[in-house]
Amino acid sequence: MNSERKTAPDTPVLRMQGITKRFPGVVANDRVDLELYPSEVLALLGENGAGKSTLMNVLVGLYRPDAGEIYVRGERVEINSPRDAAMLGIGMVHQNFMLVPTMTVAQNVILGIHDLAFVPNMREVSQRIRELSDRYHLQVDPRAYIWQLSVGEQQRVEILKLIYRGASILILDEPTAVLTPQEAEELGGILSVMQSEGKSVVFITHKMGEVIAFSDRVCVLRQGAVVATRNTEETTPRDLARLMVGRELLFRLDKQPAQPGSEVLVLRDVYATNDKALPALSGVSLAIREGEILGIAGVAGNGQQELAEAITGLRHIKSGELHINNANLTNCTPLKAIEAGVSHIPADRIRMGSVGDMPVADNIAMKGYRTPPMSKHGVLNRQRIGDFARRMIEAFQIATPAPRTHVKFLSGGNIQKTILAREIDACDTLLIAVYPSRGLDVGATESVRRRLIEQRDEGRGVLLISEDLDELLTVSDRIAVLYEGRVMGVLDAENADREALGLLMAGASAEELPGASSAVDEPGA
Repeated sequence: MNSERKTAPDTPVLRMQGITKRFPGVVANDRVDLELYPSEVLALLGENGAGKSTLMNVLVGLYRPDAGEIYVRGERVEINSPRDAAMLGIGMVHQNFMLVPTMTVAQNVILGIHDLAFVPNMREVSQRIRELSDRYHLQVDPRAYIWQLSVGEQQRVEILKLIYRGASILILDEPTAVLTPQEAEELGGILSVMQSEGKSVVFITHKMGEVIAFSDRVCVLRQGAVVATRNTEETTPRDLARLMVGRELLFRLDKQPAQPGSEVLVLRDVYATNDKALPALSGVSLAIREGEILGIAGVAGNGQQELAEAITGLRHIKSGELHINNANLTNCTPLKAIEAGVSHIPADRIRMGSVGDMPVADNIAMKGYRTPPMSKHGVLNRQRIGDFARRMIEAFQIATPAPRTHVKFLSGGNIQKTILAREIDACDTLLIAVYPSRGLDVGATESVRRRLIEQRDEGRGVLLISEDLDELLTVSDRIAVLYEGRVMGVLDAENADREALGLLMAGASAEELPGASSAVDEPGA
């Protein structure tokens, strides 16, 4: 971002005035006023469920407001659909991607554009996408199918789709939640290019550093209402966090030294391929013991997702062995992994972690519904499921009108909390946590990290896959780095630093780094 902040001109390019939106049992937006100026980046900040995404969904025509007015370039407008918004130059990258998995990147980018030829020239479309990819540092293959892409790559497609369509008011809902640290840093350059072209951006994030680095102003929502609007240069991360949650946050995590016990997970020389049948894991050997957290670092697409899926029975292991509690569970079914005490917080909370058309209570009960007290002789005990769900909703502070509310009506952060409640409660031996704090506000992130440490302290093994190096360094006891499907080294978190991890993530040899145990973790050592 430019070192000099922009001074807001007198006339906003967008003004939302008195916006109110209600859902059954919830006032999501309560008389919200918001202004956005030309060539400005406005950060929209708030806890999970504070109403940020709802407000932006009103702006792009997915919801109709119960009260309030919207002005675009000084004229009052009625936005009744996303097409209306697009005609006004407004576009949004949602937390939950709006992509068709069975179509290619290029097909998704042009889907719904009405002024294309009846038979589009896909070669020209692909070439234009490549040009925009290079310009905005959002590399993606136009010919790839969406289902073949990682979550981070799908996010890039969503951003490219808006840029391709020429939107001048862009809404980015948690755009860095699925980006690597390097990609997140590059976002500043992307925003600068957008601003130089006269575009205005509403940037929803929970990350204080990104607010300070990328935005010109920041608007803070709490419980659906605006509690403050500040010039970014005149505030601090601590002030913003206090405004978000209404209390002081400690910004530190007290953690006692690990007391590791016997091995709960052992991988020996594991090989696996990705969805494109290309090598994803190449001779991975790792071990996790009771009472320790092993972090996995790496740039997206270097085998992290395939590693989690191989352990949980979701991906075939071509060769090598996987043992859980001394039992050979190589290529076991997901149910066998569950029965062995393995819990899994997946990277994709929508497609893999939850069922949107089922209630919160049923989503929370997914791991325990087969056995008493939630069922007997195959018959569900709805009273027990409801009681259990209410306890979990309270313990994990899930913002939902009721346990019977369908998950698809929750905010992204509260969907994540629902998954966390289910998986952490069900964990008996090993917890596989893939980006567990992705999309969570600072208060919820603090809580998630404490719960991971609690699992460790209760004697369980935890595999933490994260692209947040600060999270890995704070929470993990040891950190293994994956590069092109290989373990480049394993560092004690206490002695590791960002530079060492960055070198390993770029493919450097572990032997060059002080404190690295070896290029390969030796199970049973």
